[in-house]
Amino acid sequence: MIRSAIELIRRRGVAATSFADVLADSGAPRGSVYHHFPGGKPQLVEEATRGAAEHLSAGMARVLEASDAPGALRALAGLWRRGLEAGDYAVGCPIVAAALGTERCARDVAGTAFETWRDLIADRLVADGAERRRARSVAMLVVGGLEGALVIAQAQRTSAPLDEAVEELSILCRSVTGSPNPTVPADER
Repeated sequence: MIRSAIELIRRRGVAATSFADVLADSGAPRGSVYHHFPGGKPQLVEEATRGAAEHLSAGMARVLEASDAPGALRALAGLWRRGLEAGDYAVGCPIVAAALGTERCARDVAGTAFETWRDLIADRLVADGAERRRARSVAMLVVGGLEGALVIAQAQRTSAPLDEAVEELSILCRSVTGSPNPTVPADER
């Protein structure tokens, strides 16, 4: 039921996802939803958001451990691009959907997820040579820029906004870590 709720929230948003939809999608018996989620839809949405946040945070951590910040941003963008294209641009981020939804507890979980992502990115930037305070502010811009680009890409049905955001955010990341920008010829730096 959690997996079904996450997928439905990604496609429809929180408000347009009901218990009946989750039951139909998951094939779970009607009584099980009230057994597992006695707090009703708010509890289901909160737990779905928490599950999605844990999964996405773990994936982000793996990608950030494997590369410098710009390389990690490109890798993440590649994953998200494939997801957008596979879902015909109708499938968005479940954390953004929860943040914009009406369930207060799910919004709180989304806020915590965004802060976790900020911390992960800031840690990568520090490991790449950035000063901690600057890394945290740039990491917040990276999270906001990526999530905003995903929303715009979904609305425009093209991954171009995501690609553009990653390019600019990569330049910013290099600037705070002191890494050279490989897209700018050496004589123009």
